[in-house]
Amino acid sequence: QVQLVESGGGLVQAGGSLRLSCTASGSIFSINVMGWYRQAPGMQRELVAVITSAGSTDYADSAKGRFTISRDNAKNTVYLQMNSLKPEDTAVYYCNALLKRTAWSSLNAYWGQGTQVTVSS
Repeated sequence: QVQLVESGGGLVQAGGSLRLSCTASGSIFSINVMGWYRQAPGMQRELVAVITSAGSTDYADSAKGRFTISRDNAKNTVYLQMNSLKPEDTAVYYCNALLKRTAWSSLNAYWGQGTQVTVSS
């Protein structure tokens, strides 16, 4: 069993900051990529940022320059520091991990339950 638990969402005014955290636990051999996605009402889920175990990162254009993804491999935890938040950043933010449960298993994707981020104007 693998669980991803997010925290750190909430309500913030435009221009403010939030820091999201997500910790993976359970039967895990290795985590390849961890990332954050978001889904606004009536919209498809979209990539926000991802980070590999080596620390390579990639961001959606909307996140570049404002959001920073980081990772603590020893804690199986990924963070998303969000600055200069805008009302259009309002969404449910989901953590994702691409991982192997054993040395011989294939890579599979797991999702957290989501955390709400609301940015007021």
